[in-house]
Amino acid sequence: MSGYPSLRPHSSSSKVIDLPDGLYGVPDAMLNGLQACRASSSLQTVHPLQASEMVWQDHQMKMDFVMLRNSQGLHAPLKLQMEHFAVSQMQRLPCLHSSNLMMDTLTGADDLIKFEDILNNPADSEVMGQPHAMMERKLGLL
Repeated sequence: MSGYPSLRPHSSSSKVIDLPDGLYGVPDAMLNGLQACRASSSLQTVHPLQASEMVWQDHQMKMDFVMLRNSQGLHAPLKLQMEHFAVSQMQRLPCLHSSNLMMDTLTGADDLIKFEDILNNPADSEVMGQPHAMMERKLGLL
């Protein structure tokens, strides 16, 4: 084996959710319903591919790094990981939106049109915070 990650999807957890009993000894679904279950870490996946799809990008990056290591040597994936780390540290002021164009270029996400690109663009948001308050909060002064 050449060190490639497994291609089979694996479930992240297989625990059964137990809701606490309510006033009459029956689980109170209205009080401890769906949102409380989603927040718990003991959720069971709905479909076997759900866990695989959640970590698809990381899995693909690991496979690319292993292939790169096998073909070019250890320096190539280390260089790319260093570039990813350096790009992830760059950021704007907290009140300004960042498009993360450098990270998208490194990962190849600039060639893809995703759901977030059309319907969930934070730059189109009408809410703007106060720059001084946001910077003081980031620095821990508030």
